[in-house]
Amino acid sequence: MKARFIALLTGAVLGSSVLSAQSNDCATMAALAYDDAKAKNYDAAYEPLMKVREKCPEYSLATFQYGERALEYKIDNTEGAEKKEFIKELIGLWEERLELFPAKTSKGKVYSDIAQLKFDNKIGTTEELYNAFDKVYKEDKENFTSPKGLYSYFQLMVDMQDAGDRELQDVFDSYDKVMEKIEEEENKAAENLAPLLKKQEAGEDLTKKEEKKIKYAEINLNNYNSVKKALNAKLGARADCDNLIPLYKKDFEAKKSDVNWLQNANARLSAKDCTEDPLFFQVSEALHQLEPSAKSAYSLGQLAEADGDRAKALDYYNEAAELEQDPNDRARIYYRIASNYKDRGSFSQARNFYRKALKAKPSLGTAYLQIANMVAKSANNCGEDSFSKRAVYWLAAEYAARAARVDPSIASNANESATAYRGRAPQKTDVFQKGKKAGEAIKIGCWIGETVRIPQM
Repeated sequence: MKARFIALLTGAVLGSSVLSAQSNDCATMAALAYDDAKAKNYDAAYEPLMKVREKCPEYSLATFQYGERALEYKIDNTEGAEKKEFIKELIGLWEERLELFPAKTSKGKVYSDIAQLKFDNKIGTTEELYNAFDKVYKEDKENFTSPKGLYSYFQLMVDMQDAGDRELQDVFDSYDKVMEKIEEEENKAAENLAPLLKKQEAGEDLTKKEEKKIKYAEINLNNYNSVKKALNAKLGARADCDNLIPLYKKDFEAKKSDVNWLQNANARLSAKDCTEDPLFFQVSEALHQLEPSAKSAYSLGQLAEADGDRAKALDYYNEAAELEQDPNDRARIYYRIASNYKDRGSFSQARNFYRKALKAKPSLGTAYLQIANMVAKSANNCGEDSFSKRAVYWLAAEYAARAARVDPSIASNANESATAYRGRAPQKTDVFQKGKKAGEAIKIGCWIGETVRIPQM
């Protein structure tokens, strides 16, 4: 019995020694491989990294992070069959990382990166490549955030439709879901940006982390804006009224009791302002009778507005806003209501609805720009003397500048407006002569009712 105990103890000690030795070997191999990778000497780092991956796959996530960089370097610097082998190896590395480190790996990013790598290197048929991106969308939509990947996903659908393998409606459906995802990500970026911009505008110091957040959010907004432009260019003439009206007119009689079909037709015709053809009224009326909804109410509002009945149009738009669940569509409705009030000179009401639009969609820079325009137009009515009247332009400039920050698509126009407004505001000598100083708060009266601070000059 004693001999058996000694044997077991000896085995345990030896086993522990073996495990310890293996751990030390992994640490030594990894340290050497990581040093070369950190120095960006990927030719030297490649083989040691792959050895660590083979012998000690679970040792550290860093093996896969550095391995990805080394393989991307190899792919960029090789051609032909050798390049294809490195591509295959990188895909395997991503899949292995997802398997071994699932808590620290985004499924959506891995699948998106794999699909993009195959797309960029023309590996697979158009159908296979589309299915690869479709897998990302279906299995981890939340983490499918790559602007390039989202564009590729849509482009492949267009390519299949051009080849006669998909219907025009399939292209529209793909456009809608990709655009919806892009706008969702834009809103997240704008939400992150908004409080930091307010802090910056108030003259408060930002931490390095906050400065990085601003930079990151603005980069994302620019990237998504570029993709939206590319999507619209790719959709091209497919989405004009000349194509949409015949497409939906031929199916209307057969589909006029199909709520889903009516909703899709209504949304597309409305979005493209194909509202003058009688088909738009037929679709909108049929949809509102079957299932009153935000979209059908909005469409009837458009029709009432086109007939010159603004009061009736506002009733429909307000009904649409109350029914709407999608924040982007709700923002569009509030923006339209706001514009109605603005056109009638009801600036306070207009601002309320522009703010509601911004709450629903923080990246809607045009709403900020419209508020800036109303504020600037009210300068002569909202101050007691020349200085306070001109100070109104500082507030207009702040709104215009904010529009540029949250919406790169209008940045040029918004920045020009901000510059123009600052030019009309009191200058450094005016501030000095008035006995004021930078940072001092000025209360603006009338419908505006806001405070603006004198900027640094």
